[in-house]
Amino acid sequence: MRRLVTSLAAAAVTTAATVALAAPAQAVPADKPQVLASWTQTSASSYNTWLAARNNQGAWASYEFDWSTDYCSSSPDNPFGFPFQTACARHDFGYRNHKAMGIFDANKARIDSAFYEDLKRVCSAYSGATKTSCDGTAWTYYQAVKVLG
Repeated sequence: MRRLVTSLAAAAVTTAATVALAAPAQAVPADKPQVLASWTQTSASSYNTWLAARNNQGAWASYEFDWSTDYCSSSPDNPFGFPFQTACARHDFGYRNHKAMGIFDANKARIDSAFYEDLKRVCSAYSGATKTSCDGTAWTYYQAVKVLG
């Protein structure tokens, strides 16, 4: 009997210590919608802050953002050598996270516009016929997401 009481007491102490030492559950920060909106605007600064966060995802873990991407889906990520991959990743980020929060429909047009601005910033590195080709490809990608999502 003494062993049973000792075992039960030890188990109770262990359980109490485990509960006391366990980290409290963390809630998703209340400003998640504002952060998400700030990272999916059309400006270069919005793109740059999103890219910095993407490169340091651990610092944003409590927000539970979905960073997954299939880049440009079934379209080439770098059509004709134009590096559209990161713009496609930000577009995926905007779509996935706005959908997860149930606020996609109200934000789709802005996310698509941000995608187009990102693509145009890629094209701004070129000149002449190459820039014209890049701009045309960017327009095609933008029209595809507007229509097909």
